[in-house]
Amino acid sequence: MSTSFLYHGFGIPTGYVYQSTLFQKGTIIFKIKEKPEHLRCSVCRSQHVILRGSHTRRFLMPPIGRHSVYLEHDVARVECKDCSAVKQVRIRYADGSKRYTRRFHQHILDLSRRMTIKDVAEHLKISWDTVKDIQKIRLKSRYARPNIKKLKRIAIDEIYMGKKQGYLTVVLDLEHEGAIVHVGEGKSGNALVSFWKRLARAKVKLDAVATDMGSAFIKSARDKQPEAVNVVDHFHVIKLYNEKLTKLRRDLQRDAETEEAKTVLKGTRWLLMLNDKNLAKKPESARDKLQKALELNEPLSKAYYLKEALSMLWKHDNKESARKALIEWINMAHESGIAVLKSFAKTLGRLKDAVLAFYDFDGLSSGPMEGTNNKIKTLHKIAYGYRDIEFFKLKILAMHESRKDAFAG
Repeated sequence: MSTSFLYHGFGIPTGYVYQSTLFQKGTIIFKIKEKPEHLRCSVCRSQHVILRGSHTRRFLMPPIGRHSVYLEHDVARVECKDCSAVKQVRIRYADGSKRYTRRFHQHILDLSRRMTIKDVAEHLKISWDTVKDIQKIRLKSRYARPNIKKLKRIAIDEIYMGKKQGYLTVVLDLEHEGAIVHVGEGKSGNALVSFWKRLARAKVKLDAVATDMGSAFIKSARDKQPEAVNVVDHFHVIKLYNEKLTKLRRDLQRDAETEEAKTVLKGTRWLLMLNDKNLAKKPESARDKLQKALELNEPLSKAYYLKEALSMLWKHDNKESARKALIEWINMAHESGIAVLKSFAKTLGRLKDAVLAFYDFDGLSSGPMEGTNNKIKTLHKIAYGYRDIEFFKLKILAMHESRKDAFAG
């Protein structure tokens, strides 16, 4: 065994010399020592130091075959003649107080490009947290502060991560690779405070902000980016309308006077959500069931056919034609006399400019956000949740990269 092998094989820099090798219960331990002439004050880097003892430490290194490998080093403690500091010398092959070498750190990242955290931990016989911490360091260095200088069009949405973690607010760049540029905790405007501050410091002026129909994100964007146009797209409008339609069906089923009426309405929820094209793919029995439910329930029938009319709003040739259709639809909803539709029409009327802004931005849509949200849920599910919320947020910010690219050296 030679000092040269430690240098070329494990990245131990010059100035350290090999002393001995110990085999202990399937583990290989290389003992090294730092040459006296290489000792430096860790504060001022002076060579004028006096040895004041040492402390034995072990550091994980990349394995050899199936054997774990450790580096044992009596780390010197010195007194500096120049600055009078008495401190342990800086270790040149490991960072800070880490219990592994830089070469081991890189080995973990190399494996992480192909394996899960659990797989890497089991393969190297180390803790899950050690692998996670190493990944976190890399992700933080690369993704903690996404590039926002070119932002022009963004989408904002919230995603529910369960009782423990609650909601996360996600901001998506709609132009450059669909990258996530911010992840905040909660679903109010407070979750965007740090994001707006970053935009202000970078003097970024947005053109458009796509949101859902809730007031929190709309108000936050208007306050911080008043020149940006708010766009509420097809996806969120139809999503909210379907929620209203579901409530109406549930209320009608609950208040139905006969068992036959209750039976007819039962199981029609998802059929009501389908457009004509997708409904045509369903069995004839399912289509007959929906038709019977509509014939027996006039309020439900009105709401269903208004949904079809609403879906045509984004298929007009120009904005003015769409505006006339939207106003006509709002009037029909009010005239229906159905409470949930009147409530929805009121919301739609308040946001009609944001809905029609779709035509000003080449069909700008926050639809990609839905796909992103599904990926985040899958990421969360695969890991059975994340105890470290900061790590989870970093994983989300790196999600547009493949695992291979995210942990590339």
